[in-house]
Amino acid sequence: MTSAGNALPGADHSSDSYIPDHGNGGYRVLHYDLDLDVRVESNRLAGKAVITARALQRLSRFSLDLGRFRIEQVRVDGQPAKFDHRWGKLRIKPERSIGYGATFKIEIRYAGKPVPISGRWGEIGWDELTDGVIVASQPNGAPSWFPCNDRPDDKATFLVAVTAASPYTVLVTGDLVARRPRAGTSTWVYERNEPTSPYLMSVQIGRYAMVELGAGQRAAVPARLRQTLRHDFGRHDQIMTALQRLFGPYPFREYVVVIADDDLDDPVEAQGMAVFGRNHLDGLRTHERLVAHELAHQWFGNSLTVADWRHIWLNEGFATYAEWLWSAVSGGKSADTHAAEWHAWLRDQPAFLVVANPGVGRMFDPAVYKRGALTLHALRARIGEESFFALLRSWVAEHRYRTVTTEQFREHARRFAAEPLDDLFTAWLDHPALPALPRTGW
Repeated sequence: MTSAGNALPGADHSSDSYIPDHGNGGYRVLHYDLDLDVRVESNRLAGKAVITARALQRLSRFSLDLGRFRIEQVRVDGQPAKFDHRWGKLRIKPERSIGYGATFKIEIRYAGKPVPISGRWGEIGWDELTDGVIVASQPNGAPSWFPCNDRPDDKATFLVAVTAASPYTVLVTGDLVARRPRAGTSTWVYERNEPTSPYLMSVQIGRYAMVELGAGQRAAVPARLRQTLRHDFGRHDQIMTALQRLFGPYPFREYVVVIADDDLDDPVEAQGMAVFGRNHLDGLRTHERLVAHELAHQWFGNSLTVADWRHIWLNEGFATYAEWLWSAVSGGKSADTHAAEWHAWLRDQPAFLVVANPGVGRMFDPAVYKRGALTLHALRARIGEESFFALLRSWVAEHRYRTVTTEQFREHARRFAAEPLDDLFTAWLDHPALPALPRTGW
């Protein structure tokens, strides 16, 4: 039943200073079990979410993040619970308090018309295509389609079942474990066993043909664009091989590229998936750097996920540097040339941004991406080729499926250097003034 009056108070906020109104610090989610019925043409969703969590303190009440849905029922450990739902927060008061360290289950039935989360980054999350659905949730769009503890450091496993009309292909971030056709509909069941942040879960629905890109790599594409995709993504297996040599084994079982049948401003990554617009196919491989960028996020951003959004350069600087590395490997511009070009570009921009903490308004600023990549180029120049790539491979291996911070990376890098690195990191990450460009011959 729905409680009347004011919203229930409680631990409604996370420790992420960039998005403090998302997340809850009183518990950690262990597993999400989502069962969704989607009517694509009318954009209606009916869902049942069963969330298994562990209390980090005694909880007389707690909250989840959820967009503008009608809440039909909330139960905690099988018992009806009082709740209040407004302003993107579902606040729940269980019949009995949950003890510190206890594991508990929340069951939520909800329905409505999913819409993106509006904010300073535009419309984020579940969105309608001309004929289908796209979900791109970075950084705060996950509550647009399921109740969650929406903070990047709360990774959990997922089981997601989506029922939709049979002409549509449903792709969810995870491994397909079942497809059950019924009269006019199909239920697709996906399992995500690797710990995953809510924003990295995604659903893509459309009329897609499937194309193999390489071992464990495939693409979902509108049928008329298959041949263009075969050309523009024709070197995808080579990119995968190159990045595995540089960063270590690909961290998931499969990688799925989705080409939405709409134009998109930018591609976006999810766990084990990347989504491009049809405008990113032109038959000329114009956007191949973005193909490398999104694939690199599977290591930097998805397997290793920022503990909070201040550390965004650990995602975007690394993926940008992967573009430069692929360019050099594939016979394009060298990493030095890319570094020189972007250093010159940054030199002409106002020096206002601190890479290690750019501020919520500038976390997706191009300077974070390019200067983050330049930081890695400077580190490579300082410690040498062999040590640099040994550093990256061990960074990925030691923090697999975990969350990371800038300070952790600094500490990790010190193990691979014969001399102190404090001056390098201070100059590139902690101060807005642009340091001199390192030259490496790479």
